[in-house]
Formats: sequence, structure tokens, C-alpha cells
Amino acid sequence: MNENPIALRFSDVSFSYPTLQVLSDVSFHFHSGEFIALVGPNGSGKTTLLKLILGLEDAEEGSIELLGHNPKRSRSLIGYVPQHASYDPSFPISVGEVVAMGVVDAKGRKRTKTIQEEVRRALSQVEMEELYDRPYSELSGGQRRRVLVARALVGDPQMLILDEPTANMDAESERRLYATLGNLKGETTVLIVTHDMRHVSALVDRVFCIEALKESFRGRSVIQHPLQEIDNQTKI
Repeated sequence: MNENPIALRFSDVSFSYPTLQVLSDVSFHFHSGEFIALVGPNGSGKTTLLKLILGLEDAEEGSIELLGHNPKRSRSLIGYVPQHASYDPSFPISVGEVVAMGVVDAKGRKRTKTIQEEVRRALSQVEMEELYDRPYSELSGGQRRRVLVARALVGDPQMLILDEPTANMDAESERRLYATLGNLKGETTVLIVTHDMRHVSALVDRVFCIEALKESFRGRSVIQHPLQEIDNQTKI
């Protein structure tokens, strides 16, 4: 039995758009320190679920508790790595400057290091400290994604959320990214949203799947699956 505090709890949550029921009576939870995968095919509602977790949408029914509070109040405690990050390659910015953009003084937090020290620590977590001064435009797609992970980590978040972090990434970059995430296991609560379980299955503690209800018009729900059920699957 996990005695750590509950990091995220959905209780009977439903959500719809004007012409589409997306989620119905969704209930699940996981604990601080766990490594969680949320899986489902494209268009299954993963993005909507993320918006609810991040407080960008409000549940129509039910309640959501994130790190002991409502999502809007807890948003500053989250490190978020989006699937797509807009970037102007003509803008001159270094790797260190990109990571520094994630430095946020959380309420009540005591700063004991300089911003540069915090940035270098975050880059070391993703094994990229030597690229501190490198122009961001010179990095590969996989390297940029790891820099965005460092940007999410620099504020010492209580939870790290990654949305399809390996989309359009080559195999070696995927391996490096998951090695980085493996180093965080047990230290930071991690929620990874994906449809590809090839590498992440060895890291996760639990897997939640977004699945259609029998009455399709009612939308989808979230079901926990035993790890052994997905060990031999690559894509959901």
C-alpha cells in the first residue's frame, strides 16, 4: 500500500464540448513519487484530460485535486513539457537561456542558489550541462526536447508532465530521453502522456488507458491496466 500523499485525484469527472461528450464519470488517482503513463489513441481525449489537470478547462461534473488543491492553484507546482513548442530559429538564444525561462519563484520557496547554478543543475539532470552556451538553434530535435525537460525541472516542480515527448523523434533520441526520465524515477512524480509504450513500459509504476464506453455517445473513461497487459504492446 502506497503511503505517499495523493498527487492527482479525479472523482466522477465529466467533460464535454458543445457537440461532443469527451469524458464521463472519470475516477482515478495516483501518489507522489510514482511514474505514471496515460495512454490512448489519437483523438481519445488525452489533450482534454491534460487541460483539466493543468486547470485550463473546468470539469462540468465531479472534482479534480492536484497536489492537495484545485488545479489552478497548483499549476505553479507543475513542470510541463508540451508536445509542440513554438520556436523562431532566427531568434538568438542559448540553451542556458531557454532553461532559465523556467525559473519561477514559487510562493514560500527559499532560493539558495543563483539562477545560473539552478540552470546548470537542471541541465546536468538531462546530461546536457556542456551545452549551456550552445545556440538553441544548433540542437537536434531530440536535444531540444531534453532542454525543454530541463526547463520544466529548473523550478523544482512537485510533478513533471510530458505530452507525447517522443513524437517525431529518432530512436537514439528516444533512448536518451527515457534514460533521463529513468534517472528521475522515485525523485519526482512523473506523468507521461503517450500512445507508444516501446520504452516507457520499463519505467512506469502504473498505466491508465483512456477507453471508449460501451455507449459510445457517453464519451470515454479512464481505466487502470496491469503492467503485464501492456508489456508486449508497442502502440496503443
